[in-house]
Amino acid sequence: MQINQPRGVLYELGVTFHARYVAGLDEIRECMAELEDTLPRSILFNLLEQLRRINLFEEDINQLEKRIDAWQKHEAACRAISEVPGIGHLIATALVATIGDAKTFRSGREFAAYLGLVPRQNGTGGKIRLGSISRPAYVLDEVVDVKATGKLLVSIHGIAD
Repeated sequence: MQINQPRGVLYELGVTFHARYVAGLDEIRECMAELEDTLPRSILFNLLEQLRRINLFEEDINQLEKRIDAWQKHEAACRAISEVPGIGHLIATALVATIGDAKTFRSGREFAAYLGLVPRQNGTGGKIRLGSISRPAYVLDEVVDVKATGKLLVSIHGIAD
Protein backbone atom coordinates (compact mmCIF):
# COMPACT_ATOMS: atom_id res chain seq x y z
CA MET A 1 0.00 0.00 0.00
CA GLN A 2 2.81 2.40 0.75
CA ILE A 3 3.91 2.50 -2.87
CA ASN A 4 0.37 2.73 -4.23
CA GLN A 5 -0.30 6.08 -2.59
CA PRO A 6 2.57 8.03 -4.20
CA ARG A 7 2.04 6.25 -7.51
CA GLY A 8 -1.67 7.16 -7.40
CA VAL A 9 -0.96 10.82 -6.60
CA LEU A 10 1.60 11.02 -9.39
CA TYR A 11 -0.85 9.34 -11.78
CA GLU A 12 -3.42 12.04 -10.99
CA LEU A 13 -0.80 14.59 -12.04
CA GLY A 14 -0.15 12.77 -15.32
CA VAL A 15 3.03 10.91 -14.30
CA THR A 16 2.88 7.12 -14.70
CA PHE A 17 5.17 4.41 -13.37
CA HIS A 18 5.35 0.62 -13.41
CA ALA A 19 2.72 -1.16 -11.33
CA ARG A 20 5.20 -3.65 -9.86
CA TYR A 21 6.57 -2.70 -6.46
CA VAL A 22 10.33 -2.76 -7.12
CA ALA A 23 10.23 -1.49 -10.68
CA GLY A 24 7.81 1.34 -9.85
CA LEU A 25 9.72 2.39 -6.76
CA ASP A 26 13.05 2.37 -8.58
CA GLU A 27 11.53 4.37 -11.42
CA ILE A 28 10.15 6.99 -9.00
CA ARG A 29 13.53 7.30 -7.30
CA GLU A 30 15.32 7.69 -10.64
CA CYS A 31 12.92 10.41 -11.81
CA MET A 32 13.05 12.53 -8.65
CA ALA A 33 15.18 15.24 -10.31
CA GLU A 34 12.61 15.64 -13.09
CA LEU A 35 9.72 15.53 -10.61
CA GLU A 36 11.24 18.31 -8.50
CA ASP A 37 10.88 20.66 -11.47
CA THR A 38 7.30 19.69 -12.37
CA LEU A 39 5.50 18.91 -9.10
CA PRO A 40 4.00 21.43 -6.72
CA ARG A 41 6.12 21.93 -3.60
CA SER A 42 3.59 20.43 -1.16
CA ILE A 43 3.19 17.25 -3.23
CA LEU A 44 6.94 16.96 -3.64
CA PHE A 45 7.48 17.15 0.15
CA ASN A 46 4.76 14.54 0.71
CA LEU A 47 6.32 12.29 -1.93
CA LEU A 48 9.76 12.60 -0.34
CA GLU A 49 8.26 11.81 3.08
CA GLN A 50 6.48 8.75 1.70
CA LEU A 51 9.69 7.52 0.05
CA ARG A 52 11.52 8.01 3.35
CA ARG A 53 8.90 5.86 5.10
CA ILE A 54 9.18 3.18 2.42
CA ASN A 55 12.95 3.13 2.92
CA LEU A 56 12.44 2.70 6.68
CA PHE A 57 10.00 -0.16 6.07
CA GLU A 58 12.49 -1.86 3.77
CA GLU A 59 15.24 -1.49 6.37
CA ASP A 60 12.96 -2.95 9.06
CA ILE A 61 12.04 -5.87 6.81
CA ASN A 62 15.71 -6.56 6.08
CA GLN A 63 16.53 -6.52 9.80
CA LEU A 64 13.66 -8.90 10.56
CA GLU A 65 14.74 -11.27 7.80
CA LYS A 66 18.28 -11.28 9.23
CA ARG A 67 16.91 -12.09 12.69
CA ILE A 68 14.74 -14.89 11.27
CA ASP A 69 17.74 -16.29 9.38
CA ALA A 70 19.89 -16.20 12.52
CA TRP A 71 17.20 -17.92 14.60
CA GLN A 72 16.67 -20.51 11.88
CA LYS A 73 20.38 -21.33 11.81
CA HIS A 74 20.47 -21.93 15.59
CA GLU A 75 17.19 -23.87 15.86
CA ALA A 76 17.63 -27.55 15.03
CA ALA A 77 13.96 -28.07 14.15
CA CYS A 78 14.06 -25.17 11.67
CA ARG A 79 17.19 -26.53 10.04
CA ALA A 80 15.63 -29.97 9.69
CA ILE A 81 12.38 -28.63 8.22
CA SER A 82 14.13 -26.25 5.83
CA GLU A 83 16.04 -29.19 4.32
CA VAL A 84 12.77 -30.50 2.90
CA PRO A 85 12.52 -29.51 -0.78
CA GLY A 86 10.04 -26.68 -1.28
CA ILE A 87 10.31 -25.29 2.25
CA GLY A 88 12.44 -22.21 2.80
CA HIS A 89 13.54 -20.45 5.93
CA LEU A 90 10.35 -18.41 6.33
CA ILE A 91 8.06 -21.45 6.13
CA ALA A 92 10.35 -23.42 8.43
CA THR A 93 10.44 -20.73 11.12
CA ALA A 94 6.67 -20.15 10.83
CA LEU A 95 6.02 -23.89 11.26
CA VAL A 96 8.33 -24.24 14.25
CA ALA A 97 6.90 -21.12 15.86
CA THR A 98 3.37 -22.44 15.33
CA ILE A 99 3.66 -26.15 16.13
CA GLY A 100 6.79 -26.44 18.24
CA ASP A 101 7.86 -30.08 18.21
CA ALA A 102 6.43 -31.91 15.19
CA LYS A 103 6.76 -35.28 16.98
CA THR A 104 3.73 -34.36 19.11
CA PHE A 105 1.54 -35.19 16.13
CA ARG A 106 0.91 -38.92 15.66
CA SER A 107 0.32 -38.66 11.93
CA GLY A 108 0.34 -36.31 9.04
CA ARG A 109 -3.44 -36.22 9.10
CA GLU A 110 -3.41 -35.03 12.71
CA PHE A 111 -1.00 -32.27 11.77
CA ALA A 112 -3.14 -31.29 8.78
CA ALA A 113 -6.21 -31.21 11.05
CA TYR A 114 -4.31 -28.96 13.46
CA LEU A 115 -3.63 -26.56 10.61
CA GLY A 116 -7.30 -26.72 9.61
CA LEU A 117 -6.69 -28.37 6.25
CA VAL A 118 -8.74 -31.56 6.91
CA PRO A 119 -11.56 -32.46 9.33
CA ARG A 120 -10.85 -33.74 12.83
CA GLN A 121 -11.02 -37.50 13.13
CA ASN A 122 -12.38 -39.35 16.15
CA GLY A 123 -13.17 -43.01 16.50
CA THR A 124 -13.92 -45.77 18.93
CA GLY A 125 -14.48 -49.48 18.37
CA GLY A 126 -13.14 -49.34 14.85
CA LYS A 127 -15.69 -46.76 13.73
CA ILE A 128 -14.09 -43.54 12.54
CA ARG A 129 -16.08 -40.31 12.68
CA LEU A 130 -14.99 -37.25 10.78
CA GLY A 131 -15.80 -33.99 12.50
CA SER A 132 -15.81 -30.51 11.18
CA ILE A 133 -12.72 -28.60 10.25
CA SER A 134 -11.39 -27.46 13.61
CA ARG A 135 -10.63 -23.93 12.52
CA PRO A 136 -10.09 -22.08 9.30
CA ALA A 137 -6.74 -22.73 7.71
CA TYR A 138 -5.50 -19.27 8.63
CA VAL A 139 -2.65 -20.49 10.83
CA LEU A 140 -0.13 -20.55 8.03
CA ASP A 141 -2.31 -19.95 5.00
CA GLU A 142 -0.05 -17.23 3.65
CA VAL A 143 3.08 -19.28 4.17
CA VAL A 144 2.45 -23.00 3.85
CA ASP A 145 0.80 -24.65 0.92
CA VAL A 146 -0.54 -28.18 0.92
CA LYS A 147 2.33 -29.63 -1.13
CA ALA A 148 4.96 -28.25 1.25
CA THR A 149 2.98 -29.60 4.21
CA GLY A 150 2.85 -33.05 2.63
CA LYS A 151 6.59 -32.99 1.94
CA LEU A 152 7.21 -31.95 5.52
CA LEU A 153 5.06 -34.73 6.96
CA VAL A 154 6.72 -37.39 4.85
CA SER A 155 10.10 -36.06 5.92
CA ILE A 156 9.24 -35.95 9.64
CA HIS A 157 7.45 -39.25 9.99
CA GLY A 158 9.12 -41.15 7.15
CA ILE A 159 5.77 -42.34 5.82
CA ALA A 160 3.02 -40.87 3.71
CA ASP A 161 -0.49 -40.84 5.13
